[in-house]
Amino acid sequence: MKGTQLALPEPPRRGGKRPGAGRKRCEGARPCVAHRRRPEHHFRHPVHVTLRVAKGLPSLRNERLYLAVESAIRATRRPDFRIVEFSVQEDHVHALVEGDDKRSLERGLRSLIARVTRRVKKVLGLSRAKIWSDRYHRRDLTSPRQVRNALVYVLANFKKHLRVMHGAPRIDLRSSAQWFTGWIQNRRLPAEPSPVEPPRTWLARVGWKKHGLIHPGEAPRFPS
Repeated sequence: MKGTQLALPEPPRRGGKRPGAGRKRCEGARPCVAHRRRPEHHFRHPVHVTLRVAKGLPSLRNERLYLAVESAIRATRRPDFRIVEFSVQEDHVHALVEGDDKRSLERGLRSLIARVTRRVKKVLGLSRAKIWSDRYHRRDLTSPRQVRNALVYVLANFKKHLRVMHGAPRIDLRSSAQWFTGWIQNRRLPAEPSPVEPPRTWLARVGWKKHGLIHPGEAPRFPS
């Protein structure tokens, strides 16, 4: 009709909720680790690292796969990077590590991840299959309390996932717990050398002990 004004579509607006926007999900309800520049790292701060395997792989607590992961940890030796504690769960690995700077930390973790990848693929007879579900998660620990909580979280993590009764004084044999010397009760160390290295940071050597040695019956909680 003559003189009728046609309605034009509104220009796109910024902001607001959009389909597909927001942080992507990896597998299940867990969000992915953001692909952004990693923060700087101070040599005085131990780091809690979590590595998650892809969905559908067998449990890493299977003896052959656990030994493959432990072998990779034993082989990761660098003058500027140390793995000081670890535990292997069904679909992820926790580690407490130290690095002399950001570059040392990232190179050491790349070296560890590459070794675990090769050994796990060899055990499973895989070649091109995806091993990891996501980038590693990193949390720098800056206080004695944070380090103690992280130690309990790493060494007793099996209680969280396997529903071991809280308070049960059990040591996880799929971890470095049997070589750990910070238990409140004296334990005989294995004859086999430890797969991890002694910490060099004050926080991981003695600082965390300000809040007490660790009882084998303690259960993990989120570090704070």
